[in-house]
Amino acid sequence: MNLKYLKEAVYEANMEIPKQKLAIYTFGNVSAIDRTEGVIAIKPSGIPYSDLKVEDIVLVDLDNRVVEANAKRPSSDTKTHVLLYRNFDTIGGICHTHSTYAVAWAQAMRPIPNLGTTHADHLIPSVPVTEVMSDEMIKGDYEHETGNQILDLFKRENLSPEEVEMVLVACHGPFTWGKTAEKAVYNAGVLEELAKMAFLTLQINPLTPPIKQALMDKHYFRKHGAGAYYGQGC
Repeated sequence: MNLKYLKEAVYEANMEIPKQKLAIYTFGNVSAIDRTEGVIAIKPSGIPYSDLKVEDIVLVDLDNRVVEANAKRPSSDTKTHVLLYRNFDTIGGICHTHSTYAVAWAQAMRPIPNLGTTHADHLIPSVPVTEVMSDEMIKGDYEHETGNQILDLFKRENLSPEEVEMVLVACHGPFTWGKTAEKAVYNAGVLEELAKMAFLTLQINPLTPPIKQALMDKHYFRKHGAGAYYGQGC
């Protein structure tokens, strides 16, 4: 089993976190999965981005077991990543950051409303936020329960992980995903911009309404779906 390509992709994706100013020091992590092998590559726990190397990336299976000898300890958020991969079977990469504006919305326990075309370019609904975790869940298998909070939210609100590739975990921060680790980090960057734009908009006018439906649909569907025409295609 040679998964060097997966480690390299995850290393490069993790290095985008400080480059894009989505987290500082050791905060945040990115993973990717090889579904044929059933193996996930993820950032090691507590390693500063300035010290991170390709060989530090940790391989784990879908039962949270490290699959290489003498490997570093994987991210403390690994169980959250694993649970999302097990339940969102079309995603290939996951990113968790502590970006300032997205965390602020998560700490405020408020979804980010769709106020304009930048948001509508990427998703139609508000960026959803989970419920606050119960004391019992916090004291139990915390990282696993973090994943459950996301899964419960998507089930309760009938959201598709293919159409909504981002979420806020209440009092914690953002998780994003995509077909690849690179796309997961891209979505983390987009989410931070949406969070910042919405914050500033509501500072200027707290009564700003959501974007009108026709404009929202126009911007979303020109980028997504069978009739999409944005970009250069294949």
